[in-house]
Amino acid sequence: MSAAMLLVQKYGGTSVGTIERITRVAERCLAAQRAGHDVAVVVSAMSGETNRLLKLVGQIQDDPNDREVDVIVSTGEQVSVGLVALAIRKLGGKARSFLGHQVKILTDSAFARARIVSIDADPVRAAFRDGAIAVIAGFQGVDEGGNITTLGRGGSDTTGVAIAAALGADACEIYTDVDGVYTTDPNLVPTARKIDRISYEEMLELASLGAKVLQIRSVELAMKFNVPIHVRSSFSEVEGTWVVPEEPQMEHVVVSGVTVARDEAKITVSDIPDTAGVAARLFAPLADGGVVVDMIIQNASTDGTTDLTFTVPSGDRKRAVEILVRDCGELVGTRGERIVTDDDICKVSVVGVGMRSHAGVATRMFQLLAAESINIQLISTSEIKISVVVGKKYAELALRTLHDGFNLDRPPAERTAL
Repeated sequence: MSAAMLLVQKYGGTSVGTIERITRVAERCLAAQRAGHDVAVVVSAMSGETNRLLKLVGQIQDDPNDREVDVIVSTGEQVSVGLVALAIRKLGGKARSFLGHQVKILTDSAFARARIVSIDADPVRAAFRDGAIAVIAGFQGVDEGGNITTLGRGGSDTTGVAIAAALGADACEIYTDVDGVYTTDPNLVPTARKIDRISYEEMLELASLGAKVLQIRSVELAMKFNVPIHVRSSFSEVEGTWVVPEEPQMEHVVVSGVTVARDEAKITVSDIPDTAGVAARLFAPLADGGVVVDMIIQNASTDGTTDLTFTVPSGDRKRAVEILVRDCGELVGTRGERIVTDDDICKVSVVGVGMRSHAGVATRMFQLLAAESINIQLISTSEIKISVVVGKKYAELALRTLHDGFNLDRPPAERTAL
């Protein structure tokens, strides 16, 4: 990184959790600037602050999707940007803090889950011309009416990548409390290895399947605008993981990562007519209610009926059942007597762009699970992913079995064979 670059650095809550850590962030930002780079910094609220604010809100009301809630929770980032800017100044640098409405990060009006519409990067460029580091509040924006909005949990990642895209930055460095993306959760599988380079598509799948390193929408934005992401630790100087466009050598590795998602619930609707339009009749009100349906399986019987099983986020299970009873009583029963739910499940997935060019991944996956007597309840596949639902008690066993069974405990050069 010797040539002058435009860098966006994003620091998470643990990275700015104390004044000592904020000082280290300021030192890192100044080091990059003194190396000749323009630097924009996106920061989250101090660790635990957003939860503290939401807890206060919860003592008054349950609905987080409210204008006033966004006004409250956005204050955490306002404190962080001010402290980081002051720390940079104390160390002899120049810094200017920006809140979401000052950049300006224009969003829609979906409070607590707003999506970015556009960014005016001119104020940031003006700070660069003045020799200052731009310190930008993550997670927040403003809608057309001037209302403060927030981007959902993990939204500072999205802010960082969006700012990088708007500036045409050379890279977006995501600093966190881990030193990169691993083949699986190293807290659960000690043999997990750090991945040097991973494609946008693989990272998108891993993020959507339970990996917590990057927020899904940040990866979507990076892929859309071709922003290289460098996930690295704010507590060391070691090289992290680069999230980049797919490269030819990536297909040589059949499976890149394994994930487990425990926040899944299974819903089965039994004895419904096996006729055209029934599935649409069931799923339309769920979609209208904002319930995301994931895996679906249908079992037809010889008597003209069928059972339909699908998964939803566990937090949406109760609401999904209520919607079905309210809007589809003729199919599920007026009291939902044809509905059976199960929260005691998890989703285990393997991901890899190498699946496009290698056969036998599903077979190998099923054999590995069968050898441990782990029963598969549901299966879902895409071009670079295979997911299965198993009993929650098997979550860690399944994860370890698949991780080491696909040789993810070995260097990439040794993983090509199934």
